[in-house]
Amino acid sequence: MLTKEEKERIRKSFVQKNWSETKAEDAWSIFKIMGEFANGYEKMSAIGPCVAIFGSARTAPDNKFYIMAEEIAYELTQRGFGVITGGGPGIMEAGNKGAARGGGKSVGLNIVLPMEQTSNPYIDKDKSIDFQYFFTRKTIFTRYAQGFIVMPGGFGTLDEFFEALTLVQTQKLANFPIILVGKSYWQGMIDWISTAMVEEGNIGAEEMQLFKVVDTVSAAVNIVEDFYTRYALRPNF
Repeated sequence: MLTKEEKERIRKSFVQKNWSETKAEDAWSIFKIMGEFANGYEKMSAIGPCVAIFGSARTAPDNKFYIMAEEIAYELTQRGFGVITGGGPGIMEAGNKGAARGGGKSVGLNIVLPMEQTSNPYIDKDKSIDFQYFFTRKTIFTRYAQGFIVMPGGFGTLDEFFEALTLVQTQKLANFPIILVGKSYWQGMIDWISTAMVEEGNIGAEEMQLFKVVDTVSAAVNIVEDFYTRYALRPNF
């Protein structure tokens, strides 16, 4: 049941505006979008190779996946990678915490939301970037990350996973490692992809190889490290 405040917030979001007001807002939003891209490109181009860690903002610090994400981030920094997260709490906080503990670059691409998310305290002060628009934020993620670690999460995590997967599939992005962590969590989705999508001919069976599924910290980190023993580690820009 929605509260009175929530109902009012929803009602206000659907208040009708006249067409001229809408067009004016659209025109000004172009400059906001350009500003987010310019700021993101300028800051990220100076950082160097990083691996993105995706996952739920709702994961508690005592959760096993929070602990794993922190450890994965730490191990990545010991192998010369920086870490990029969405900058918020939960798995994102764990990733930045592990990177900070490892003395590596800890980047946060924070999305400004009306309710839940604020930047976590483990992001390097000069590497915290705020975004109003999800699509500009995802562009920065995919342009500057050279690997994607996907921890258990919700709709946002799925969005980020499938965005990276689609870009690799369509060769808009190099075939960087995409790694799902937590076999039991992801198995239902994987079964559906491998049956319904493949059997319908919407993807090829070979495209199931575009991502890996692991259950341990070492397996996730080793996939990234093994990839870069075969290919030069260099900025993805």
